[in-house]
Amino acid sequence: MYLINDLVDQEADKLHFSKKSRPIAAGKISPATTLFFALILAGLSLISSLQLSNYLFFILVVYLTTQLSYSLWFKNIILIDTLAIAFFFMLRVFAGSFVVIAPLSSWLILTTMMLSLLLAVGKRRSELTILSANKAPIKRRTLLFYPKPLLDGLVFMMATATLITYSLFTFNSPEAGQRQFFSAYLPQTLSSPKLLMATIPIVVYGVFRYLYLIFEKSEGESPERVLLSDGPLFIAVITWATAVFFLLYFLAP
Repeated sequence: MYLINDLVDQEADKLHFSKKSRPIAAGKISPATTLFFALILAGLSLISSLQLSNYLFFILVVYLTTQLSYSLWFKNIILIDTLAIAFFFMLRVFAGSFVVIAPLSSWLILTTMMLSLLLAVGKRRSELTILSANKAPIKRRTLLFYPKPLLDGLVFMMATATLITYSLFTFNSPEAGQRQFFSAYLPQTLSSPKLLMATIPIVVYGVFRYLYLIFEKSEGESPERVLLSDGPLFIAVITWATAVFFLLYFLAP
């Protein structure tokens, strides 16, 4: 679906100061080749999903349909474009839970939605700032209708919602007893703690750092690039993942 999206946006990408170097926009890959591989990958994903779960197959059908609708229509409708991005991330969470057959926390779903909305509105805000600074023509229609104060408000709103929902997710996680080695040194009040709550400060720092990158450095147009290029944010994500792994698989019995 990313191939399809780049294929639809190729003319606009040719005029973008950075996206013009993408293979499709730069003419390194023909539209026919792009469409061929996109269809092959979509077909393989649907066939493979049937081997894992009928529910996964259904999720993929919904995902492919809505992604195609986004590339053709939804991305040009203000607010709907960001909501659609959040919906895609929620579908990914459901797909994973169906495959591993694990209970899905409602707070985890909300956290995923709020975080994806934060990334989406942050991306829009950065795109508008960068294009204005480079005095480049705005080719994404929705950017013409997004007032900057609105995007600023949405970014802060989604950042707050992300922190609240993640905190509630960790607070509502099942209590876990301690290994005997640790329980011998911990007070009785921590005998059955909510272990994941210890990761809240890491998430707070990560969100704060992302806001700093958006407003001070005008980064965020490509969230994955920001994650890999910004050292403090990358370290925060690795620290969070390590802490979660340690708390769930080492500290808990």
